[in-house]
Amino acid sequence: MSDSPELSGLLTAIRDCRACENFLPQGPRPVVQAGQGARVLIISQAPGSKVHASGLPFDDDSGDRLRAWMGVDKSLFYDPDRIALMPCGFCYPGKSKGGDLPPRRECAPLWHRPLLAALPDIRLTLLVGQYAQKLYLPRGFAPNLTEAVRHWREAPGGLVPLPHPAWRSRLWMGRNPWFEAEVLPDLRERIRQALLA
Repeated sequence: MSDSPELSGLLTAIRDCRACENFLPQGPRPVVQAGQGARVLIISQAPGSKVHASGLPFDDDSGDRLRAWMGVDKSLFYDPDRIALMPCGFCYPGKSKGGDLPPRRECAPLWHRPLLAALPDIRLTLLVGQYAQKLYLPRGFAPNLTEAVRHWREAPGGLVPLPHPAWRSRLWMGRNPWFEAEVLPDLRERIRQALLA
């Protein structure tokens, strides 16, 4: 499916964005994936250093883990007419003592609304990590990420809160076995239904 001129122009504008260039230690390299027919949207945190180097979203161990959670292979995951990827921050923000810095605050206000408007067929949105959940879950929905994920069935229609699939998520999953037993089978079925709709 070919993208509309509006979506094509928007994706070019996002990839050319330099709004927070002065704050990015490795410079800007906005990472986004979207196609006119996308049915599933992943709203994540921000690219890591490996993704900054490759320019391909979730091109790292966390991507392997996320695809396993979703029950999809790389060919499906990287098909922009089926799955769109819109991080809270489109560029790698750099390192802090405990991991990567938070996503830059400029991105979501600049680009999320127009990109969502250009993707009319989204049926399911995965909120991957606390930053996406703070942006898109209703205020007061849950006090923390674990409780947001635990109450995934109560999330507003079409939204599924998930932990970030970084290596630390294995420890989190060990403490929260209900995630693998209950959330992941439901997530895979919702993805299947959304892509078939």
